Amino acid sequence: CRSVMKRLVSWTETLAAMFLLAIALLIAANVFLRDVLSYQIPDWFDGSKLLQGVALMWGFAVATYYGSHICVDIVWERLGSGGRRALDVASTVITMIFPAATAWMVWIKVLSTGTQTTSDLQLPIVYFYALAAFGVVAAAVLAALRVARLVSNTPIETPDQEVCTCIVTGK
Repeated sequence: CRSVMKRLVSWTETLAAMFLLAIALLIAANVFLRDVLSYQIPDWFDGSKLLQGVALMWGFAVATYYGSHICVDIVWERLGSGGRRALDVASTVITMIFPAATAWMVWIKVLSTGTQTTSDLQLPIVYFYALAAFGVVAAAVLAALRVARLVSNTPIETPDQEVCTCIVTGK
């Protein structure tokens, strides 16, 4: 079970990075071609903004699992270890609710996209929306895994393989 979770997190990180790389390569290639050859990649703008939405959703999934999003620790720092753990669990449950609701709404958008396409190449945008929707679903699933690990007091490994206990023991 633990190796399945590690693989899921690893795949999510890899996909988020690949989508971000695709955006950077698309924009850089378009700038190069436009400036050097006076040629523009068709649908570069539509492609880059759609890929940005996809990368954002997959990146949000990774940040949600690791708890590396923006946190306000004013209350948390004043609590004891039990209070901190309870606040961590409560805040992660609340965080889990939002991507779950967002996933539902994005899938409604995917199903209602119809035959909308990009302007130059007429690429169906439903595929980009579906990739983003899978990213939001991954965020909800990884948030649920984070809740389970917090409740069971299982350490959460950070991207650099250090262990974050998420519970301060005063050491």
